[in-house]
Amino acid sequence: MDAGFELSPEMRQWVSPSLIEANYILSLSQQELQSVIEQELRSNPALEIEDNATCPACGSNLEGFWCPTCQSEPAQRTDTSPFDEYEPQIHGIANDSDDDFDPLSIVASRTDPRELILSDARTLLEEREYRIATFLVDSFDDRGFVTEDIATIASSLAVSEDEVTSVLEVIQDVAPVGVGSRSLAECLKLQTSYLARIGESVPAPVDFLIEHHLDDLGAHKFGKLSRELGVPVDDIEAARDFIRERLNPHPLQSQQARSWGSPTEQPLVSPDVIVSLRNDDLFVEIVDSRYHYLRMNGIYSDLLARISRKPQPETNVSSEHLPEEEATVAAEHFQQDDRDHIRQLSNRARLFISNVEQRRETLLKISRTVCEFQEEFLRGGVRNLKPLTRALIAQQVGVHESTVSRATANKFVMLPSHKVIPYSDFFRPSLSTKDVIKEIVDGEEGSGHSITDREICDQLLDQGIRIARRTVAKYRSELGILPSTMR
Repeated sequence: MDAGFELSPEMRQWVSPSLIEANYILSLSQQELQSVIEQELRSNPALEIEDNATCPACGSNLEGFWCPTCQSEPAQRTDTSPFDEYEPQIHGIANDSDDDFDPLSIVASRTDPRELILSDARTLLEEREYRIATFLVDSFDDRGFVTEDIATIASSLAVSEDEVTSVLEVIQDVAPVGVGSRSLAECLKLQTSYLARIGESVPAPVDFLIEHHLDDLGAHKFGKLSRELGVPVDDIEAARDFIRERLNPHPLQSQQARSWGSPTEQPLVSPDVIVSLRNDDLFVEIVDSRYHYLRMNGIYSDLLARISRKPQPETNVSSEHLPEEEATVAAEHFQQDDRDHIRQLSNRARLFISNVEQRRETLLKISRTVCEFQEEFLRGGVRNLKPLTRALIAQQVGVHESTVSRATANKFVMLPSHKVIPYSDFFRPSLSTKDVIKEIVDGEEGSGHSITDREICDQLLDQGIRIARRTVAKYRSELGILPSTMR
């Protein structure tokens, strides 16, 4: 065997660090990008950001004091809103005339109903009973039911069961009706008792059905209940309708249990793309380009230019005759470490700016192409949503499908109706079908009976939508609609 060296050409894929960084920047949402930019600004002095002055009417960048979109000076605009003459006075909160005014400061935060219940209960309890009330409230599940047995609670707190029951009754009095129950039957019974106290008419068999035949009532065994109770089936159905319409099996999730705050449990999201109508034409804008743009720091740009120049022949002009700034940053005054430091930070800043610009351009091209395909949806609504794939968009834009997937993941779009939706909704044609299913179920009251999945499937087929019954059941479940036997 002989040992030797041999050279042979070979093709091999290699991912450069700059490409990895570009893909990472592309995958960031608008809020995540802001955090990355702030972090880069703190760590790289060669990078700086310049805030753009925006028009208060349309939000476009101003050219000096002139808005190219509104074609006027913002200070001269007096007809931006019919409500401009009304200035609400909010006591204890700075108004929008203050320099440090933050609009989010007037948005109330959501308060936990459990905290309100515990606070109200303590006003009626003795101090020694506070820990019992705290234990009971902490044991509430999502429905507002006490999940621990009274005997277990009494044993854990070394108190009597009567004391625990007494505190629980106080909590039930101050909490939304039904909260603090130990079972579904007790929850519904508390609500019927409350309705009776305020003068509401409760059908006769309701209380008895709740206490003894709740499972049969939920299974729609009306004939069996009619024979056992000796009442007409119509009375059983009337009791069922009363329970379904007037009583709530999840009292802690009811509107009564919610304090003033955000109307949604979804986290606050910021749109990455804004689609608007201007002169009846769709206009697509990337959000981060509206507020700022990145650039090289002027000092580092000057230093990089000086150290990159070729050495000049010596002259009789001394540094004393040069301007002070030029004398300070003369190229020959820098050590090699300083030169490497300037080049490294400058190149890093240039690469970061290039990646952010590339993200903006790629996202803008993809968004414009998507809007061309889904123009009817943007103008008309979810019923006009067309089947669309990321592969088709990638083919039109001229990029890889993974680039489209990375650019649209975890991002949100503001429609011309000002509704903010996930970017993925453009690629979900099932949304239009779900909207039709929801409309069919909402209209079942006029038919007098609950529509089954098979009947929904048949109605969809009449409208030209061919899907299987199990697909209807899947979409119905995703919409949070109960089966026909439980509606």
